[in-house]
Amino acid sequence: MLRLAIMTATLSNHSLIFTSGLPSIEGTDVYGHCKRILDVAISTLAIILCIPLIVLVAIAIKCEDGGKIFYWSPRVGRGGRRFQCLKFRSMVVDADKKKEAMRLLNQHADDRTFKLRHDPRITKVGRWIRRYSIDELPQFYNVLCGDMSVVGPRPALLEEVLRYNVLDYNRFDVLPGLTCIWQVSGRGDIPFDEQIVMDLEYIGCRSFSTDLKLIIKTIPVVLSGKGAY
Repeated sequence: MLRLAIMTATLSNHSLIFTSGLPSIEGTDVYGHCKRILDVAISTLAIILCIPLIVLVAIAIKCEDGGKIFYWSPRVGRGGRRFQCLKFRSMVVDADKKKEAMRLLNQHADDRTFKLRHDPRITKVGRWIRRYSIDELPQFYNVLCGDMSVVGPRPALLEEVLRYNVLDYNRFDVLPGLTCIWQVSGRGDIPFDEQIVMDLEYIGCRSFSTDLKLIIKTIPVVLSGKGAY
């Protein structure tokens, strides 16, 4: 049975704190320790192997418009703790200021998430790196820091969390991840309600073997570029 892990939310300057009296359910057993070892191993290997690609992407982003190479995106993680999610910048420099004016163009049915397939804010380099999820390579740094895991619900934006209902908060029982069930089942084409169902399904049946299967399934999905926004 799904438990309602979060009953109230309180905002502060440094974190989003959910109060429920219930502890986080990840990292408290053998599986949690093995998952952390896997996260560190995969992240370290990925960063080392991708150094040439990281350098090339950084140069391309800088050459296109002279703006910052990386983008720090405030996200909500396990237990409601806020952290800075690192990405390659794939949009124009003032993209955040333009987002509210474009909200009516949202291609998701509800306003808890914002997805726009042909977002005009995306740069030429950004469109390519987003298609193959290269913009998310720097998030392996977040995994090494312990803010994220390789497998888990995708980290939510603060503005999205403020629109969540009580059931949605169960996503924060575990660390957010680079990939998850809906990432290998359609990515951005999956409606948010279905994303929530898939995230809670993962939380309910997560295991070392499940994580390995999702990691393996992620590779061809990323290479195909299908469902990427």
